[in-house]
Amino acid sequence: MATSRLEINFIRLLSRCESLASEKRNETEWRLEKYVGALEEMLVALKKSPSKPAPEILTDYNRKVDFLKGLLEADKLPSPAEKSLANQFLAPGRTPTISSERTPASKTVHIQSKARCAGEMRKELMSSLDTDLRQRKSIPVDERQSATELDAILQHHHNLQEKLADDMLNLARNLKNNTLAAQNIIKQDNQTLTQSMRQADMNFEKLKTESERLEQHAKKSVNWFLWLMLIVVSFTFISMILFIRLFPRLR
Repeated sequence: MATSRLEINFIRLLSRCESLASEKRNETEWRLEKYVGALEEMLVALKKSPSKPAPEILTDYNRKVDFLKGLLEADKLPSPAEKSLANQFLAPGRTPTISSERTPASKTVHIQSKARCAGEMRKELMSSLDTDLRQRKSIPVDERQSATELDAILQHHHNLQEKLADDMLNLARNLKNNTLAAQNIIKQDNQTLTQSMRQADMNFEKLKTESERLEQHAKKSVNWFLWLMLIVVSFTFISMILFIRLFPRLR
């Protein structure tokens, strides 16, 4: 089926959005969000179009649009740590958007976004360490003990945060495992349903063949019965003629 004009415009806009997403954006950048909104409207229209593409292509289009939406939502989070965690749950597209791409652009954008978040986290950590060292140098000797106690409290909170992050990662890992298990179960159910339908078709063909054989056998039985009746009738008729000839009527 030829590509419709709507799908061509959708692909062009999607490629432009992926190109913008790969660039470093500032807070005043508004084009990408507007473009993604237009992409959603075009995708809805494409799904309703009589010349819509194959279901697997529509699924990949929807996956790429959801990825761009998730990327915008992740960029709005306040801290680099939250941005990095949100980026871990994003799922980029699996196929190239345009023919000139050797690697799907959404995967490249995903890698760049994770690297950008990691750089921001590293920069924030170095800035925090530098500020902490300057504060330590400015603390008088008689206040070092209270500073040590403060460090212990901060370390305790840091340990709690690490434990919370580990719990979140374990929760995400369990969610992923449960999703994969559910997908495997659905896949097995689909295979079982396909096998059952195939077996039902085979049984129907066998039933049809046996019905035809039974019909032929019934026709043969009827033919034999007709021949038998004809023989009996003929024998009876001949017997009556012979009886009349042998025993004429008395006068």
